[in-house]
Amino acid sequence: MAGHGSQKLFGLFGGPGLTETGKQLAAMGYRPGKVYAVIGGLSELSGGLGLALGLLTPLAAAALVGVMINAMVTVTAANGVWVSDNGVEYNIVIAMVALTVAAVGPGRLAVDRLFRWGEGGWTEAAVALVLGGVGAALALSL
Repeated sequence: MAGHGSQKLFGLFGGPGLTETGKQLAAMGYRPGKVYAVIGGLSELSGGLGLALGLLTPLAAAALVGVMINAMVTVTAANGVWVSDNGVEYNIVIAMVALTVAAVGPGRLAVDRLFRWGEGGWTEAAVALVLGGVGAALALSL
C-alpha cells in the first residue's frame, strides 16, 4: 500500500503523480480532487509503512480501512465481487488484513511492542474499524 501511495503522491513506480491523481478523483466527484489525492496518497503511504514497521498499528490499519471503503464505494462495488472483473475482492482482502494485524498485534519486531497497543486485541481492531469507517464516511459525504 505504501507503493500505491507513492504512485499517487510522487509519481513513483509508474504512478500518475499528484496532479493527475487529483484530476482522476475530481472526475469521480471528490472535490477538490488534489486535496483528496493528498489525503488518499498519505493514507496509503502512512498506512502501508505503519503496518510494515508495526508503528501506530491501529491508526495505520484505520487509514487503510478508510481508503479501501472509499475504493469499494466509488470504484469497485459496481463491478461485483471478483478482482478479475475489477470487483471488491482485493479491497476487502486489504481491509481485512489491516484489521487482522490490528487484532493480533504487529509482531515481535514491531516498534509498537514498546506500547500497550503493540499486543493487538479486539479494542485495537475496533478502533481501526471505527476510525477507518468514520474517515471513509466523512470523505464520501463531503
